[in-house]
Amino acid sequence: MADTKNFPEKGSKRESQTISAAVPAPHAKVGEARPTPENGKVTPPRRVANRERRTREHLTPQEVDKLIKAASPVGRYGHRDATLILIAYRHGLRVSELVALRWDQVDLEQGLLHVSRLKNGVPSTHPLRGPEIRALRRLRREYGTSPYVFVTERRGAMTASSVRKIIARAGDHACLGFPVHPHMLRHACGFKLANEGHDTRAIQHYLGHRNIQHTVRYTELAPDRFKRFWRD
Repeated sequence: MADTKNFPEKGSKRESQTISAAVPAPHAKVGEARPTPENGKVTPPRRVANRERRTREHLTPQEVDKLIKAASPVGRYGHRDATLILIAYRHGLRVSELVALRWDQVDLEQGLLHVSRLKNGVPSTHPLRGPEIRALRRLRREYGTSPYVFVTERRGAMTASSVRKIIARAGDHACLGFPVHPHMLRHACGFKLANEGHDTRAIQHYLGHRNIQHTVRYTELAPDRFKRFWRD
């Protein structure tokens, strides 16, 4: 009869730790340190800080143009993706506000966009310019059966995750040299308005900030503030 006293009881914590230690971690390379169980859990890898991945958290207007042009010819939904980037940038939308945008917020006849802010932000009404109106009209012809502006193939609202993937893919195609995420478009909007010398209070209301301190960072880093310091 086999001696079973050295075997852990089936279903016990000791058994799970024994199995975990015996089975190599998936995708582990030779010589690479494998994750070890601590209290029955495997510690996930440390998230890389944004400052280690890129030197800034906003895009320039030229980079946004490259992003839009890169998104246009990709796949069957290039126009939708390019319009999504354009609207997010020009109106400083968070990704959650972008996917929740509905056609009843868009007035193409008057050229107005009624922006509902999340995160306790202040709602406002923005003017729509020619490029936006033309892009939205085409989008409505193609996806007009849904109440949402940006939809999937099945006419359902897009998810924040899918928008992140679209913008990251466009960034790769645009060869910007660093990873791109949707919130960089909101920062790009704030920095562009600050660089053009617009009033800080006006920028605050445009972006829906309740606290002006969230807006001041754009004007503090605007290089045009120092344009006349030297007159060589």
